[in-house]
Amino acid sequence: MTEPDKAAEVDAELGRLRLFISSVTDYAIYMLSPEGKVVSWNAGAERFKGYKAEEIIGQHFSRFYSPEDQATGLPARALKTARDTGKFEAEGWRMRKDGTRFWASVVIDPIRDASGELVGFAKITRDITEKRAAQEALRESEQRFRMLVQGVTDYAIYMLSPTGEITNWNAGARRIKGYEHDEVVGTHFSRFYTDEDRENGLPQRALKQAAEAGRFEAEGWRVRKDGTRFWAHVVIDPIRNDDGTLVGFAKITRDITERRNAAAALEETREALFQAQKMEAIGQLTGGIAHDFNNLLAVVTSGISMLRERVRNPADVRMLDAIDQAANRGAQLTQQLLTFARQQPMRQEARDVNRVINSFEAVLRRGSRNTIDFDVQLAEKLPQVMLDVTQFETALLNLVVNARDATPDGGRITLSTQVVDLAEKRRTLAPGRYVVVSVQDTGEGMPPEVMARAVEPFFTTKPVGKGTGLGLSQVYGMAQQSGGDLDIVSRPGKGTTMSMYFPALATTHEESRGEDGAEKVLIVDDQPEVLEITSELFRTLGFEVLSANSGEDALEVLERTPDLRLMLSDVVMPGMSGIQLAHKAQAISPALKVILASGYANPAAGKEQDSMDGFHFLAKPYRMSDVVKMLRSMG
Repeated sequence: MTEPDKAAEVDAELGRLRLFISSVTDYAIYMLSPEGKVVSWNAGAERFKGYKAEEIIGQHFSRFYSPEDQATGLPARALKTARDTGKFEAEGWRMRKDGTRFWASVVIDPIRDASGELVGFAKITRDITEKRAAQEALRESEQRFRMLVQGVTDYAIYMLSPTGEITNWNAGARRIKGYEHDEVVGTHFSRFYTDEDRENGLPQRALKQAAEAGRFEAEGWRVRKDGTRFWAHVVIDPIRNDDGTLVGFAKITRDITERRNAAAALEETREALFQAQKMEAIGQLTGGIAHDFNNLLAVVTSGISMLRERVRNPADVRMLDAIDQAANRGAQLTQQLLTFARQQPMRQEARDVNRVINSFEAVLRRGSRNTIDFDVQLAEKLPQVMLDVTQFETALLNLVVNARDATPDGGRITLSTQVVDLAEKRRTLAPGRYVVVSVQDTGEGMPPEVMARAVEPFFTTKPVGKGTGLGLSQVYGMAQQSGGDLDIVSRPGKGTTMSMYFPALATTHEESRGEDGAEKVLIVDDQPEVLEITSELFRTLGFEVLSANSGEDALEVLERTPDLRLMLSDVVMPGMSGIQLAHKAQAISPALKVILASGYANPAAGKEQDSMDGFHFLAKPYRMSDVVKMLRSMG
């Protein structure tokens, strides 16, 4: 090819290039002189910036910059950077002919001749306003989402890497788990699991399930920074990019310990109610049977007494003796049934259980075996409780014999006493102070299904002829009738502990005690005999008793006894009723606790208009155990 031909071809190529550049509309492509003046202009430049070629060629390119950028010398710095480094690239606001702004992506390249001399600059500008707006909207959305996540305090929300390292940490995570951001970011999330769960590989299985199934959800124990545990609801979701590659996990944890405790308490309450209803039904049935059987036994024993006067044959006498012994045995069984049904009259008195145990210890030791260590551990200075001593001793003996039978190969039986303070209601026990008498053995223990039926009458796991199944029934009935309860703790192979709870009689208000240390109580009743027997009952309980036979007299006593803290009054009295008295009494002494007693089921009905709200009600006739239970519930 000749030189003229080559020159023609180059000119043609340059022409095609100029045509291409001038036709591009998505980019502003133009040339600048070494000083920055516009020397060419394409269609894209005209579309973006609004200038025609004849309007802008020869003008300095700085006119496209905002006044702020012009003031800081940005156009000159852009050319200098391109000249010195071979390229200038940036984004920023640029100006159109009509004064509006657009966000531009700008590239400036220096143009040099064959000798390296700078002959100008090539400048490419693109309008990316929409792209920037989309990016800004995305950034703001991400910022709002980040603020939302960071502001949540009820949930621990944080991210994990594909291998389980923590990559961020929100305020809820900090509150629930106790760690600051810098303490956990970069560490593995398995640190929050219990030692048992880590050993079993639960954290790894959770991530594996989330990655494979698309979600992991579970509840379990987690560990805080201070070592305490909480019950957590956990959700782990996998995070994948556009091509489906796993880039991490989103983990949400909530502390639901209170909800779990509430559900457990509700279930415990339901179970306690079911047991109480079941035992009440069984008690009514057994009580009725025992009552009728007692009547039959009365006929038998009376008949035996009359026959003794008539029978002379020794063989017949021996037969009568056998029948009499069987009838007496039947009478003992019915007494145990009546105790379980809480229909056996109890002769209660204030007693120190340690003294009762000490005097009965020899009998208890005979109830065990020589191969068993019998240990007695009695706490010192126990408060007194209300006991029917005979029933209590029978219950103790029943517990020791049961413990002996549960340790056929030898072991240890421990009889102990202690004082416990219940801050919350526990089954049938009101909050308060109790004396606990426990018999613990190291024997076979009981499975849950046996323990659930242990106190039912005639239920026994002993061989035929080795037990009546009424021993624990008597213990349970005696404890319940005394205002307490029987608690059983047992595990197969780990032994059993039977604990009888009795309300303690220790007083609680030092300021309302008399000179001898007894708490004062005011008894009000218009019936002299009722007033006397009630006063004697409270004296038996250790109170210093003040009495009045009318509401007016009671108010006088209150006026001269400002440290009085307890009053029991009959409701129906001539003149001032017990309810009216209670309101006036509390006006005199706001700290006064009032018990209202009546034989009517609704003593405030009829013409009585006063409210009984704020007062305690005791139905007549009441027993000493009813009074003790009432006092314990009042605190």
